[in-house]
Amino acid sequence: MALSKQDESIIAQHYLVCGTKNCERNCQIYCNDCHQPMCEQCKNEHQKSPDTKNHEMVPYQQRKIQLPVEKCEDHPTKDVDMICRSGRLWVSDNQGNLVQTDQKGNLLQKIQTRGEDGYHTVTLDGDLLYTDKDNKVIKRVTDDNIITEFNKTGDWEPISIHSSNINGDILVGMVKDGEAKVTRYDKTGTEIQNIQRDNKGQELYSNPNYITENINGDICTSDCEKQAVVVVGKSGQHRFSFTYSLFADEKPEEEDEFEPNSIYTNTLGHILVCDTYCSRVHFLDQDGHGLFSLLFTSLPLSVCVDEENNFHVGKINSNTVTVCKYLR
Repeated sequence: MALSKQDESIIAQHYLVCGTKNCERNCQIYCNDCHQPMCEQCKNEHQKSPDTKNHEMVPYQQRKIQLPVEKCEDHPTKDVDMICRSGRLWVSDNQGNLVQTDQKGNLLQKIQTRGEDGYHTVTLDGDLLYTDKDNKVIKRVTDDNIITEFNKTGDWEPISIHSSNINGDILVGMVKDGEAKVTRYDKTGTEIQNIQRDNKGQELYSNPNYITENINGDICTSDCEKQAVVVVGKSGQHRFSFTYSLFADEKPEEEDEFEPNSIYTNTLGHILVCDTYCSRVHFLDQDGHGLFSLLFTSLPLSVCVDEENNFHVGKINSNTVTVCKYLR
């Protein structure tokens, strides 16, 4: 695919780290067999190995996108062709109202919480999880509307949460006394990982107010205080930070600002970011390069993607969710 001048400038501004463990050199090459970005030096080492010497190595812009493969629960050797879902949607506001609707917008149930933005998720089992930062606890709501305590977070305030579609792990963004981190729990609530600093000891987060996971296992957070989308690999290694609006040049320089809010990913590994300041939803590839943006007449604050690749956008000062179809 040919790149426009705008695309080329985006790539030139963006710094992508090599995907090899403990390597932080600039990525220039991509291995289509491993689906991994590499620097020139790691590419040479990769081609020396008998196991990988015949892998297809291409310039990064010519890489192949890795599509997800999901196995059928009833026939483990078969890939899933279609998934039947309930068609229900959980929606929240910054007043603690958490409501469930059907696809026509009919109210199914409502819960009063202490939450604000980005504080709820639905597990693979269909349970609702939401954070209560005031009481430093994560709560679970089952299908029969029983509310129980999933986990306490100690001295940390949980402000964002996401249930992995890959393995069911729970990712939680937390803050405490000017510090911030992302914690991974398994489905039982056992803490298994903490992510707080990069390899140089620098703080990765200030306020991880939204969090999601990509198809390659990357953990993607939006941090409005840092004005950045911060992406780390599943091991916690910092991969890249996206720190500017794709359409920032449309505004006067003194107003140039990136305000990332809700963040989500789709089945192609694209990262969708609500840029409230510019009234846009940006689409990035899984390595952080800008693809395109959609302009909204109202300020977009929240976004999610369903299994049919429709994406749902909630806006500030509106009780309407806009549903869009993304066509490849």
